[in-house]
Amino acid sequence: MPTLSSAFESVALLLQGGGALGAYQAGVYEALLEAGVEPTWVAGISIGAINSAVIAGNPREQRVEKLRAFWEMVSDAGDGGWSSYWAGLVSGDAARSWANQLASGAIMVRGVPGFFTPRSPPPYLQPPGATGATSWYDTTPLRSTLERLVDFDRINAKTMRFSVGAVNVRSGNFAYFDNESCVIDPRHVMASGALPPAFDAVEIDGEHYWDGGLVSNTPLDWVLSARSDLDTLVFQVDLWSARGDLPRDLSEVAVRMKEVQFSSRTRAATDDFRKLQKLRATFNELLAQMPDDLKATPQARVLAEASDPAVYNIVQLIYRSATYEGQSKDYEFSRRTMEEHWQAGHRDARATLAHPEVLTPPKGSHAVRVYDFVTPTAHPTRKD
Repeated sequence: MPTLSSAFESVALLLQGGGALGAYQAGVYEALLEAGVEPTWVAGISIGAINSAVIAGNPREQRVEKLRAFWEMVSDAGDGGWSSYWAGLVSGDAARSWANQLASGAIMVRGVPGFFTPRSPPPYLQPPGATGATSWYDTTPLRSTLERLVDFDRINAKTMRFSVGAVNVRSGNFAYFDNESCVIDPRHVMASGALPPAFDAVEIDGEHYWDGGLVSNTPLDWVLSARSDLDTLVFQVDLWSARGDLPRDLSEVAVRMKEVQFSSRTRAATDDFRKLQKLRATFNELLAQMPDDLKATPQARVLAEASDPAVYNIVQLIYRSATYEGQSKDYEFSRRTMEEHWQAGHRDARATLAHPEVLTPPKGSHAVRVYDFVTPTAHPTRKD
């Protein structure tokens, strides 16, 4: 299959956190693969870190199969058939809302296969400092799942760059685990998804880490700040929309709070990056007019080293929740909903890739183009 993104020297796939919504990212990746778009760098937060590990930790021809294995396993908890029962009694969104609530309630009680199980005894019955005193669920099953579905030797062979973000519990500082600088194992992926108080912090080299989404729910800044001087195509796959309607009741308030808290604020980050690239381009133009003695000054050399001549396309794909999805949508792991999320990601990615400008590098050094073809209220393209 031809690689349609070959005009770019680097292709980055960035996967946001969002729990059960992460099946949307799997659908996006499947569509990219079908179109011959091959990431050279995959980076994620939380559930995005798990999807990233499955992608980077498998050969190209097995990635969708392994993503499917993960998502079918974690959606196997089901809801005891109650979804179909309620859907038969009530039509439309009301039925789905009831069914989703029942499914998410079952998850809270039973956990998710291959992912997490409830603490027994629960944390409030355990003494401070005891194992299990600081989280509701045990994620030990996730380690076994990662070891089965992910080849960490492949990740550490650096055939594809891999990055996951987490937060140091004691310092509150954001940390990235990147196969360019450290040896990756299941702990790094689990740390990125250790969202308190549901999940316990993960210890790595004497430090403890929580879910990176507590500080930043996207690896966009990490990727854009890495100097590669390579023309780069970025796919930013978000599971929470920064834009939304004014809530009308407490249930909608709870949903909107999560969206605001965990949205990537991608537009602000890309606007800042575009401004930076414009400054770099301006300096390069000025540098060309400088006499040699001025170019040789320490100040000019510092600015020259900070310049990035590469061009960037940043492509946003943001999941749009159905009206019946409530505040539990990030832990509603029913099979039916998982399939819908996967199909939505596949559909949105195909619609986006139908626009040839997405895969065409912008003209001129330092140029940055931002595209969003799936958000109804977004202007389809944003140019320099």
